[in-house]
Amino acid sequence: MAEITPLNAEALAGLRDGFEASAVNRMAMNAVTAAGVAKVARNYDRARLLQRRFSTVIDNGDATHQDRSGRCWLFSSLNVARFVAKKNLGLKEFEFSQNYAMYYDKLERVNYFLKDVAALIAAGEPADSRLMQHLLQDVMGDGGQWTMAMNVYKKYGAVPKDLFPETESSKNTGEMNTQLRHMLHTAVARMYAKGADIDQIIAEATAAGHRILTIHLGEPPVSFDWEWTDKDGVFHRDGEITPQEFWKKYVGSADLESYVCLVDDPRAEHPKGRKIAIEHLGNVAGGDATEYLNVPNQLMKDCVKKILVEEGIPVWFGADCHPFMDRENGAWATDLFEYGKLYDFDFSLDKEERVRFADSAMNHAMAFAGVDVAEDGSTRRWRVENSWGTKIADKGYFTMSDDWFTEYVYEVAVPKALLPAEYQAALEEPAISLPAWDPMGALA
Repeated sequence: MAEITPLNAEALAGLRDGFEASAVNRMAMNAVTAAGVAKVARNYDRARLLQRRFSTVIDNGDATHQDRSGRCWLFSSLNVARFVAKKNLGLKEFEFSQNYAMYYDKLERVNYFLKDVAALIAAGEPADSRLMQHLLQDVMGDGGQWTMAMNVYKKYGAVPKDLFPETESSKNTGEMNTQLRHMLHTAVARMYAKGADIDQIIAEATAAGHRILTIHLGEPPVSFDWEWTDKDGVFHRDGEITPQEFWKKYVGSADLESYVCLVDDPRAEHPKGRKIAIEHLGNVAGGDATEYLNVPNQLMKDCVKKILVEEGIPVWFGADCHPFMDRENGAWATDLFEYGKLYDFDFSLDKEERVRFADSAMNHAMAFAGVDVAEDGSTRRWRVENSWGTKIADKGYFTMSDDWFTEYVYEVAVPKALLPAEYQAALEEPAISLPAWDPMGALA
């Protein structure tokens, strides 16, 4: 093993002298310490020239707000669903209860996690293995995937937001998640104890998870009376309806549950046209497996464009939202910030290198709600419905340059019928199984 040598006084003096020798460094320090790096590195010309007009726009109403939670995947999937529901209900404004979806997602995850750990213990998995430690550390976060969302809606349906509104804990999930995680860690420690009754421990922990969730989020409705006045002032009444019936009646026509997830895994060892699955990744036991079809990024763009232009419905997607993001003005472009020039360092990595060396992974889900298509059919920029409220960007809607889509969008959910025949056939083949800690298993 190579020796780790100290940073000595001579080397440190050389660094100081090198910095002081450059007037540009001094100016950069003065500017960044006073104004912050985002304002100093922002590419003024790129920012002012990034147009916010689109040849196709999907009007989905006011942007939603996930507050201090990581529920973007639920908000964005329900934003797609609410567009369908609004058309079927004749409403201009409507929102599903994200709290309801999170309640059942987390309850199902308690069961999934405990049963998964029990199976690993039965197979002899050590408590200090990399896998077990990864599962323990990662448990009960807020993130998820399109398929995981559909598993919740298929089993539990959905309800209007005013019938199961937000709570303090749904808007700020940190403390609730900490308690759930502590409870599950305690349960696993007891499961590893000699002579443990694992089935009894699972039953007690599942009941505890249900209590914690209900205390924090409220008790979700099993059925409700549904009545509404449409945008034309006409009153409607359905009478008593279950959440499952509501979802099927007002969203089922879009067949969102049958969508497939396309990903752009740029690593050479993972060929395009093959399915990818992440071990131990899921939420609803017995639900659909969380699998992706690895395809070229251009195919993802083509599918999204076709849905937006021809079908007029928003499209769910997952991306690494942080690089080159102007949050306040609502913009993404690969040259929107000139960090390399500011720091005098070459930051150039391609997409494969960023994934391989932990520089980028999917961390946020949103919905495409528009596109600008050039006369030659190429895509120029994309309109994005975010879930960070209406006080930023264009009342909560962002603009994404096409090159940023190429570099930082990792996943889209689209109808299977849009895929070429060879890719549809590939969906029937076994998936390449990747370990639980693989970057393609990152959750939005």
